[in-house]
Amino acid sequence: MQTSEQLRQQRLVYYAEDIDQINRTVDKLLELSEAGFVLLVDTEGHMITRRGTTPEGMDEESISALVAGSFAATKEMARLLGEEEFSILFHQGEKDSIQLTLVGDRVLLAIVFDDRTTIGMVRLYAQQTAKKLAALLDRASERSDGEPAEAIAEDFGDSAMEKMDDLFQE
Repeated sequence: MQTSEQLRQQRLVYYAEDIDQINRTVDKLLELSEAGFVLLVDTEGHMITRRGTTPEGMDEESISALVAGSFAATKEMARLLGEEEFSILFHQGEKDSIQLTLVGDRVLLAIVFDDRTTIGMVRLYAQQTAKKLAALLDRASERSDGEPAEAIAEDFGDSAMEKMDDLFQE
């Protein structure tokens, strides 16, 4: 059995069906909360998916990295205050606001919204969405221990060798 730290350091692998389910879940959040767009980012700052309408010219990769950095700084602040972590962050701007919600141990749900909705609506649907996403990500994490990828690689290698043998025997 792996420790939570080992799981946190392990690279996640997402299959097409994982991303489809994640996107459907996030799309429902956008519909219900009336938020503008959502970024799902790992805690290292790598974007997993983006849904909704982002402003033209916005650098999503930079935003993803900054979301992770903001969360890391806040996690350290929580530790200094005797908390394990703060699982929700909120930044309010003049036009737009962003809520960051920790999903599981390694993913951040960044919801950007304006005055067409309220923080209460966003928080309500973010909390429900985070639970659904955590379950989806747990399933993906269970497959990320290397075994399926190695099995696929072995099958592929065997298949490739057979094809090569067939090619040279003709």
